[in-house]
Amino acid sequence: MCRFVAYLGPPVTLEALLLAPEHSLLRQSWAPRHQRHGTVNADGFGVGWYDCGRRPEPARYRTARPMWTDRSFTSLAGVVASGAVLAAVRSATPPAPVEESGAPPFTSRRWLFAHNGAVDGFREEPGIELRRRVSERARAGIEGASDAEVLFALVLDRLDAGDSMGEALAGVIATVEAVTTARLNLVLTDGGSVAATASGDSLFVRRGDGIVVASEPFDDDSCWQAVPDRSLVDARADNIVITSLGEMP
Repeated sequence: MCRFVAYLGPPVTLEALLLAPEHSLLRQSWAPRHQRHGTVNADGFGVGWYDCGRRPEPARYRTARPMWTDRSFTSLAGVVASGAVLAAVRSATPPAPVEESGAPPFTSRRWLFAHNGAVDGFREEPGIELRRRVSERARAGIEGASDAEVLFALVLDRLDAGDSMGEALAGVIATVEAVTTARLNLVLTDGGSVAATASGDSLFVRRGDGIVVASEPFDDDSCWQAVPDRSLVDARADNIVITSLGEMP
């Protein structure tokens, strides 16, 4: 339903990370190779990046337009560089509207978040029940009608309660699956580390000059490693740990 790329490492331009590779996120917006649900990701895109020397909160660019139509982003991508990036292209789950508020990544304070998947019955009782579980504070930050925003709000509540990033994602998956079925590839970053889950769709990691956690490889480098379904990824710029969601407390 969506494709995302999270990067931590030496500063790179957004162009080098998201536009230039042979199977870049740009290409994945119309021709993904590993996407299990949907065929194109034309319902908006966004990029968040950090400059922690200036402020802890990320900058974000997003739009409801397809990535391949946005010449303004193409222009700025070559001159913006960062060592911490989260970007995603969107395929909206019907009947969700195509609007900027639904385009990932979502942000609050120092956090960036994206969701690849869908919550079954989100417009019905399961979605109502999940919204009931969101705190008033987190609910106030929801701008639109996407299931991803509600998931992010649930993640924020867990982070505020003291969960680690991985614990927050795993806990939200448990909460959702107690209510309904869902595909829940989630990714969260604070600019220093990345947590992500493989639950219903493809997920890959790459170690090297920095680390990448992505819905699918953006090149044919042999360093890419497929993450098993029902797994949690905890990554920093120098290390990646993959554990089973079943091992989470």
